[in-house]
Amino acid sequence: MSVPHKATADPKRVALAASVGATIEWYDFFLYGTAAGLVFDRLYFNGLSGTAATFASFGTFAVGFLARPVGGLIFGHFGDRIGRKTMLIWTLVIMGVGTSLVGLLPTYDSIGVLAPIALVVLRILQGIGVGGEYGGAVLLATEFAPHGRRGLYGSFAHIGVPGGLVLASGAFAIASQLPDAAFLAWGWRVCFLISIVLLAIGAWIRLSIMETPSFQEVQAEKKVSKLPVGELFRRQPRTLLLGMGTRFVEGFTYNLYSVFLLSYAVADAGLSRSVVLNAIMAGALLGVVTTVVAGALSDRFGRRPVYTVGAALGLVIAFPVAAAVQSGAVVPSVAAFIGGLGLVYGTVYGPLAAFWSELFDTRYRFSALNALYQISGVVASGLTPLIAAALVALSDDRSLWWVAGYNVVVAAISLTCMWLLPETRGERLRDTAVDEARAEPAREVVA
Repeated sequence: MSVPHKATADPKRVALAASVGATIEWYDFFLYGTAAGLVFDRLYFNGLSGTAATFASFGTFAVGFLARPVGGLIFGHFGDRIGRKTMLIWTLVIMGVGTSLVGLLPTYDSIGVLAPIALVVLRILQGIGVGGEYGGAVLLATEFAPHGRRGLYGSFAHIGVPGGLVLASGAFAIASQLPDAAFLAWGWRVCFLISIVLLAIGAWIRLSIMETPSFQEVQAEKKVSKLPVGELFRRQPRTLLLGMGTRFVEGFTYNLYSVFLLSYAVADAGLSRSVVLNAIMAGALLGVVTTVVAGALSDRFGRRPVYTVGAALGLVIAFPVAAAVQSGAVVPSVAAFIGGLGLVYGTVYGPLAAFWSELFDTRYRFSALNALYQISGVVASGLTPLIAAALVALSDDRSLWWVAGYNVVVAAISLTCMWLLPETRGERLRDTAVDEARAEPAREVVA
């Protein structure tokens, strides 16, 4: 591919490019989650009973997360070997093609069992594409960022997640204004087919940026790792595992609100589809702002304190959110969605791009971020709707109390993992691996 104009190394423009590209990719990925909660059980699993169809729909949603570690390891390897920029072009193309094909897929009534099978295949393609996206987008922002402002610049890559949800829920909110028959016949498909246009925009933007300075230094010094993921597991296994733990509450919160509670609020609590989609969109919009603010605050106060505020807030509001949503009352339910996605999620997610980047060596940083984010995401994100649906099924009245309890446990695990890792604010990105002993908490020596 040729560069459309002179490639840029300006950190602000690179951060903007990272955020726009990531938003487009996450739009593609989250479209599926929204459709899984509203459409797919009725069009691709309508041969099953209501509950079974819901479980099947959420099951195909989870398949995408199972595929993400595969994409993460593949693109992480070549991202550390060849470069960040090239891999990001490929992830964008894979995501765009997979998403557009979902919009063209015939239903179960048209082709029978081939329809859900094809849906799963395309979801796997989406998972592979977005699996390689995360690490590359973050490293574009953090490896170009000025020293001392990595939290702020890194957060721009992270606004792709709430930004993608804004676009996805907004697209479905507009399509939901159609009569139900038209929405199910073609309205939802338009949301997926728009991905072709977004793909072209994203590819043009990513072709206009240069390779990151950190990777260029590694190449110039001929220090490119032959097997980055192997070096990662050998040198920093403890840091990787604890980093995965810090991801738990972030992935859980996002998919609890944007996927499971979306379905629950409409099907069980009796709220209208448009009200819930608008609440999610409002929460995600606030989340875009909160993510950037939290990233900037982490440059001033530290990664751990800012993250702790968000995770602790998620723990505290777990039961009030459950009470609000299951009540079916509009105002409390909308407030719950806005609080979860706008405040909890944004505050937790904002500092993590810089924090995770600062934990790992440049030689295998792409592989490290992808492994951390995608492997942990199987449980933290992909299985959240299924686990939540199973917990709701445990109660005779289909209440959310067990889900709230699970929320508390998840937040507690993540908080513990965060405080077992070192504060990284103010450090330079590492060019050589840090010994695992550095991550151990300091111990007072008593004579």
